[in-house]
Amino acid sequence: MGEKAVPSPSRRRVKRSCPSCGPDPGGEEKKGRGNPISVQLFPPELVEHIISFLPVRDVVALGQTCHYFHEVCDAEGVWRRICRRLSPRLREQGSGVRPWKRAAILNYTKGLYFQAFGGRRRCLSKSVAPLLAHGYRRFLPTKDHVFILDYTGTLFFLKNALVSSTLGQIQWKRACRYVVLCRGAKDFASDPRCDTVYRKYLYVLATREQPAVVGTTGSRACDCVEVYLQSSGQRVFKMTFHHSMSFKQIVLVGQENQRALLLLTEEGKIYSLVVNETQLDQPRSYTVQLALRKVSRCLPHLRVTRMASNQSSTLYITDQGGVYFEVHTPGVYRDLFGTLQAFDPLDQQMPLALSLPAKILFCALGYNHLGLVDEFGRIFMQGNNRYGQLGTGDKMDRGEPTQVHYLQRPIALWCGLNHSLVLSQGSDFSKELLGCGCGAGGRLPGWPKGSASFVKLHVKVPLCACSLCSTRECLYMLSSHDIEHLPTYRDLPASRVVGTPEPGLGAGAPQDPGGAARACEEYLSQIHSCPTLQDRMEKMKEIVGWMPLMAAQKDFFWEALDMLQRAAGGVGPGPSTPES
Repeated sequence: MGEKAVPSPSRRRVKRSCPSCGPDPGGEEKKGRGNPISVQLFPPELVEHIISFLPVRDVVALGQTCHYFHEVCDAEGVWRRICRRLSPRLREQGSGVRPWKRAAILNYTKGLYFQAFGGRRRCLSKSVAPLLAHGYRRFLPTKDHVFILDYTGTLFFLKNALVSSTLGQIQWKRACRYVVLCRGAKDFASDPRCDTVYRKYLYVLATREQPAVVGTTGSRACDCVEVYLQSSGQRVFKMTFHHSMSFKQIVLVGQENQRALLLLTEEGKIYSLVVNETQLDQPRSYTVQLALRKVSRCLPHLRVTRMASNQSSTLYITDQGGVYFEVHTPGVYRDLFGTLQAFDPLDQQMPLALSLPAKILFCALGYNHLGLVDEFGRIFMQGNNRYGQLGTGDKMDRGEPTQVHYLQRPIALWCGLNHSLVLSQGSDFSKELLGCGCGAGGRLPGWPKGSASFVKLHVKVPLCACSLCSTRECLYMLSSHDIEHLPTYRDLPASRVVGTPEPGLGAGAPQDPGGAARACEEYLSQIHSCPTLQDRMEKMKEIVGWMPLMAAQKDFFWEALDMLQRAAGGVGPGPSTPES
């Protein structure tokens, strides 16, 4: 037998001890282990320096082990070092209660992901990440490229380009090159139509220093709107406003030859001006008139906080959660409200108030339908439902906001030409993408025939996804986590929870057993009317999406139906469905 190794007396065992936990149980020194040393004996600066080399995910996990490490891992010194490591070129830490922690997490979680609808490869890809970007705040895909705005006001121009693959092949790659388009940007917009082929110009709301005029000293910061060609990034037009006017949002509405720019001030007032896009490329200067919009002129007490627009309508959300509408064409008005009774073609800017049960937080506006999310996380849909894009389980138009009962507390909502998307989060903080409406062209991955209710799409969603957008060719998701923007949803009062939901498909709930029974009978009749077994399987998948089940239960039924469908079709067990 070999000799037993004897530990050196100079070796010491480092022990993590937490003052709130008291002395270490079994504190008597064991033979051959040396004297334990508490990690608290190390200088705090040394511990912070060591922890700052850990990945962000591990720093967060270590901070959840005990009270001591929670305080150390939450120190601004640790996050300052992490932020400098993640973004060496970041000069300032930004704003907020915890500026360095906020900046570090913004830069750790930033990312733009996309999934093309066509081609053989239908997987999620990530765009190039600009090193200078301080988090991602907004993005907008145009005809050829993608534009991203960060939290310091820098607008990045992500280009599509031909690149060489690892095998030496030349291929067209999306968002693989980037340049800085401009700095000092507040907001930006382009043609509001869903088809990016119309987005020829990019309108940027920015702040610029103007040289001093005669009789004054020093320069002044003035807001301006700069117009860029989306294809090359060349600036073709600029309009500057008086220094007393400060804006925070810009949206577009109308046709190219009568493009209206709506500008929202910090005080909640809306101004508008009209430009002719067809003449922007001509080298000349002219004066445009800035006028107060009718919604701010007729209702001066309203303080608008957010705007949304499409080609022929505009939606305003006030600080009190009210919603006002402008509709400029009779066809869209009929689709949204089901009638032309109150439409006045001679006064298209007259705001119409929507009747809603609670304060609205954010919205999504499609061509002829819209979605609203209130302070309790409830989703309301309204408008044309020809393709089932309202997610109500049928294809009946809705002339007033109608609640989608089986969806709550979404992270983001998007409405397109004839389909809708919802980004939601599960109890385990995993995210999934739900969609409804027309599935043609692959716009609802996994559901080529579309669906009249929100169903889980076959898309792998990033953990920190916060917004989304869909074009004819591609689905985009922006990843960014801002610790200053915590969930703002409130719990629904008990008096409203007890209320019986409106009877209908998918609206059955435990509070209404009769309504649930009628809904199940309707489901069976729909399945019975399907001519083939495969059609019945597809219909059953849709019905599972309509029913008020938990996400895990829906996944189980969908996977089981896929297995039965493959077995009935004589197809062997293939790869499992992509997880969301």
